[in-house]
Amino acid sequence: MTDAKKPKAEANRISKMLNAVLGTERFPLKVDELALEYSRQCFADSPIDKVQGEDLDGFDGLLKANKTRSKWLILYNSATPSEGRKRFTIAHEFGHYILHRHSRDQFECGDADIETGHGDEQDIEAEADKFASTLLMPLDDFRKQVDGQPVSFDLLGHCAARYGVSLTAAALRWTEIAEKRAILVASRDDHLLWAKSNQAAFKSGAYFATRKQTIELPQDALAHSNNLLDAGAQLQSTRAQIWFPREPATMPLTEMTRVAGQYDYTLTLLLMPDAEWQRPQHDDEDAEEDTFDRFIRNGQYPVR
Repeated sequence: MTDAKKPKAEANRISKMLNAVLGTERFPLKVDELALEYSRQCFADSPIDKVQGEDLDGFDGLLKANKTRSKWLILYNSATPSEGRKRFTIAHEFGHYILHRHSRDQFECGDADIETGHGDEQDIEAEADKFASTLLMPLDDFRKQVDGQPVSFDLLGHCAARYGVSLTAAALRWTEIAEKRAILVASRDDHLLWAKSNQAAFKSGAYFATRKQTIELPQDALAHSNNLLDAGAQLQSTRAQIWFPREPATMPLTEMTRVAGQYDYTLTLLLMPDAEWQRPQHDDEDAEEDTFDRFIRNGQYPVR
């Protein structure tokens, strides 16, 4: 049996190789060319033979082997308007190839599996997302872009442009290293589509179980149709209880929004000071799974 590979460790190993060959100013990554060349060099008996876009019906990305498993194909949805999303999809499927190809010969990944997906089937989709995010936005370089600067959608837009990813992907990457509790929310028609909390926020109870229930935006949220002024970024300081009723009355919250036109939804970034619990920093290593991680992996959200 092949030992399970850790997504961040595998992506970091490839990034170090790319730094040595191409230098540190090598972004955005030409991930399609990388997938072809790397697989040919390292797995000559079963390489990725083709990466191409097609108008896919029902899913965004596909990794598939031929009958003899001597060649692999990556397809991505060419109808997707976001070039950043296409790049992330290719990296996601490349992640399946590196991490999971010995377990099956075909992976079909839908919109809910890539970039913002929750993952199932022992988290293989979440693992492919981790691989893609780490490969496209290496943490050492990402920190250089944001350290010492107040977060804003303009700053995250700079990161998105540098790495050739969507604003959503860059914002999700930033939440992983945020010094505060951070929650990224996507909404449309005054309802949450999905929400991602960083570890500090999740373990303090600041999360939204969007897979379990339909959740309306708070009336006072900037992204609510009553308050959203235009497609530009907006920012306000408010009380955390507007979003999270169990937070102390004195807990402040910073809220900023930006319409993500390519996806037809509004992104909201919520920032709060740390709660008492704070996870140790492990940079971009794969941390050991704990009880809360197992809860969220299985879709079982703790009672707040």
